Amino acid sequence: MNLASLLLRTAEESPDAPALLGSSVAVTYGELAERGALLAGRLADGGVGPGDRVALVLGNDDAFVVGYLGVLSVGAVAVPLNPASPAPELDRELAAVSPSAVLRDASDTDGSGHTPRASVERADSDLAALLFTSGTAGAPRAAMLTHGNLAANIGQVLSQSGVSLERGDVGFGALPFFHVFGLNVALGVALAAGAPVVLVPAFDPAGALELIRRFRVTVLAGVPTMYAAWLALAPADAPADSFATVRVATSGAAPLTPEVLDGMRERFGVELHEGYGLTEASPSVTSSIGGPARRAGLIGRPLPGLEVRLVDVDGGDVAVGDPGEIWVRGPNVFAGYWNDPDATRQVLTDDGWLVTGDVAVADEEGSLELVDRVKDLVIVSGFNVFPAEVEEVLREHPEVADAAVAGRSDPRTGEVVAAWVVAEPGCRPEPEALRSWAGSRLARYKVPASVEIVDALPRTPVGKVLRRALPDDDSSEGRRRGLDTRNPA
Repeated sequence: MNLASLLLRTAEESPDAPALLGSSVAVTYGELAERGALLAGRLADGGVGPGDRVALVLGNDDAFVVGYLGVLSVGAVAVPLNPASPAPELDRELAAVSPSAVLRDASDTDGSGHTPRASVERADSDLAALLFTSGTAGAPRAAMLTHGNLAANIGQVLSQSGVSLERGDVGFGALPFFHVFGLNVALGVALAAGAPVVLVPAFDPAGALELIRRFRVTVLAGVPTMYAAWLALAPADAPADSFATVRVATSGAAPLTPEVLDGMRERFGVELHEGYGLTEASPSVTSSIGGPARRAGLIGRPLPGLEVRLVDVDGGDVAVGDPGEIWVRGPNVFAGYWNDPDATRQVLTDDGWLVTGDVAVADEEGSLELVDRVKDLVIVSGFNVFPAEVEEVLREHPEVADAAVAGRSDPRTGEVVAAWVVAEPGCRPEPEALRSWAGSRLARYKVPASVEIVDALPRTPVGKVLRRALPDDDSSEGRRRGLDTRNPA
């Protein structure tokens, strides 16, 4: 089985069916299959074969989809990367995976003049994609997702009661395809179902609404910040019937607030279904679709074909109503971290359980409510930021002796990155200069929204930074000594 064959199954049955739609895009499944096969031929002619890595530094356009399918078809491993990342970050990621080829624009995905290649057979255990994630055990690393992992999660999502995605549906591709939520849920699920996907290269709330109305989108996958942005529009730009064609709307990647959940229901008549997942699970684990009355924080039941445990500190199952760490087992659980067996052992047990680092409680009906995170991740607009990565960049500044990073709540992005910096003796670095330094080396959503200069960092007796004891960046002292711009996304 090759994942590309699953995603292009409709090309054989209904080649004229629309696959990709957009402001300037109209691609049928037959055309998509042909372009993917031509690119596979071009890659093969260039020496790319099974197991080789190919980086996709592309946005949410037809070139990305063709690139992804072509890479999978030739048996290579797709490595989607954020095209907006600064050069140093891209260089680090490229160096980590040693790609045989890098696709950066539409011309790189054009296979004209080459002989089309049929998809090569791959085993379920063969790698299909490497996706960089902050993970559950350390700094950003590449999660290994197999053809079987991604295909299994697509099937699990489609088998949910109340979803039943069909060819008559229209999906919405606003979630970035370099993120697993956009890649395998917004894109992969729709293509596997034979439904067209509306491509949204850059999310603009008013423009996105126009596309939803124009193409009569029926299935909408988003993150809380997208829905909050729509609620912030004036009634003239977002009338009450803006989502009249949408029959299923989901939210994931970050906690959904009651204000957004209730606002979408009351203003637009849209019932948001919250779910939970992570890159290492390809990504979907639970969903509130088909469950009891929805409320913020209720992430629903495990998807079909998945096992979920809530575990205490001793490794035992907790009682109903008691908090426990979420453990997941199923065919969608990843194969580990690329070239990092130590980190892999921290999150995968010998009997196949994925230790997520997230804490939930379960009710009598088996629905889960997310209550806490064991790990130190900061989630900005649905994107994971691991503090250690930002801290390392800040410490590289010549005027910085030490740094600590943590998340702080934000009404627009869910959380923002906040930093506390200890200066080198005799130095007084400017917060704005430190933000600029970080901005030249990190993706924008990882850049600290606030920087505070402090005399020392709170630490445990063994020297670990005590993040919960960091000064409140909303205090008067924080406002006096730091800079808060609130624009990380």
